[in-house]
Amino acid sequence: MGAGIYVHIPFCKAKCRYCDFASFPDKIGLAESYMACVYREMAKRKEELKNYKFDTLYIGGGTPSVVDENYIAMLLAAARKNFNLSENAEITIEINPGTVSEKKIKTYLACGINRFSVGLQTAVDSQLAEIGRVHDLKQFLLCAKLLKGRNFSVDVMLGLKNQTLADVVKTIETAAYAGANHISAYALTPEDGTPIYTDYLNGELPDSDEVAALYEGALKRLKELGYERYEVSNFCKKGFESRHNLNYWRRGEYIGFGVSASSCINNVRMTNTYDLDEYFKCILTDRIPVISSEVIENDEREEEFIMLALRTSRGLDTLEFKRQFGGDFCEKYAAQIQKVREYIEFNGDFVKIKEQFLFVQNSVIIEFFR
Repeated sequence: MGAGIYVHIPFCKAKCRYCDFASFPDKIGLAESYMACVYREMAKRKEELKNYKFDTLYIGGGTPSVVDENYIAMLLAAARKNFNLSENAEITIEINPGTVSEKKIKTYLACGINRFSVGLQTAVDSQLAEIGRVHDLKQFLLCAKLLKGRNFSVDVMLGLKNQTLADVVKTIETAAYAGANHISAYALTPEDGTPIYTDYLNGELPDSDEVAALYEGALKRLKELGYERYEVSNFCKKGFESRHNLNYWRRGEYIGFGVSASSCINNVRMTNTYDLDEYFKCILTDRIPVISSEVIENDEREEEFIMLALRTSRGLDTLEFKRQFGGDFCEKYAAQIQKVREYIEFNGDFVKIKEQFLFVQNSVIIEFFR
């Protein structure tokens, strides 16, 4: 698998109540200038990345579909001009059903986008309004109609206020019947500083046991509908895994462009500034907009390898562990394996968390770091 490219577009129509990402609903007028800076940042890093082959490109946000579709087309042209992008690269764009049109979808397809990540979250209109989404169920269905026959994923959020299992099942069925090849069903994480955190403090959100029950119900319905779980929160029809995310979970290399974007190249982790004005200043004065850079030492690489691999249904490849870290995983972690033996299983050269315990994988994984 080649490396991945991530581009962050930090604009949106309105900030969702749970959003903790770098996004600016009041600065959409800066989109043209921002995109020009992203193209420039790409060109600046062309030389250092000339020996890399990129297998995926992911455009996230914010809401990438809120900006003019021609900026997206120019972004793809800039990526192809500056980097070695595989002929069959997976190219994904995140879209909000309230900000797309037939014209936008046609432009996306024409410039080579072949995967769409659609933010539905819930099929219950009252819950969509509660969390601040700018679309309703009808708009999602219209969006799905525009994507008919295309490769698209749908996000489903668990743990919303007053959400029932019936609501979750309805959302999953809505996504499935609309033609989604991939469904991400993930638990809401109320982050300090977001409006929804107040709901959490007031006890208005489902507790961890209730969310676990929603997850179990979601898992059951997804299986019935033919979606296979390949990571804790990700399910797909056979062959429709997100290659971009698989690269992350296998500790592959990736480069990020734009505000707040992260990179991990040659075991150096970098993060771009979260400040939009600072990003502009850096690019316009020919400086790299990185605010933090750290070399990932061998011990940390090993921990990341274990943590990320055990989140997947495939599990940890002991042969790959030996290749990267020069030791036998089962021997080195014999004591830890003994502690969690009832929660894990061995499948050939792979060690994985048993399916029924995957949702609470953190309590298993943490034992490997004690």
